[in-house]
Amino acid sequence: MIGAITLLLGCQLLGELFIAATGWPLPGPVVGMVILFTGLMIHGKVPAPVAAVSDTLLRNLSLLFIPAGVGVMLHLSLIEREWIGVTAALIGSSAITVVLTALLMVALKKFSRVGPDSAGGDV
Repeated sequence: MIGAITLLLGCQLLGELFIAATGWPLPGPVVGMVILFTGLMIHGKVPAPVAAVSDTLLRNLSLLFIPAGVGVMLHLSLIEREWIGVTAALIGSSAITVVLTALLMVALKKFSRVGPDSAGGDV
């Protein structure tokens, strides 16, 4: 399990180093996830220890929102002053996410169809 945690944190570190070296305006952990995804695709499967650590992290994902909630409570006066901008950003980003997710799903559904006799049917 220590090796799997080390792998996850190592990918995050590589992402942070890549961003620091290139100066790209992306979060380092996102680049680290791309590195991890690429490595898993090359490997062909998710190793059991990585799956176990990932499942544990996902089961406890709600705990990771506690610092964000504390931050909101600490800066509540700022949010009260800027509520229009915060509301517009939340609604706008949610709408963009829904539209892009729908477009991606349609594109992937078209891409996954090999022919009329393809196995699996509609998802």
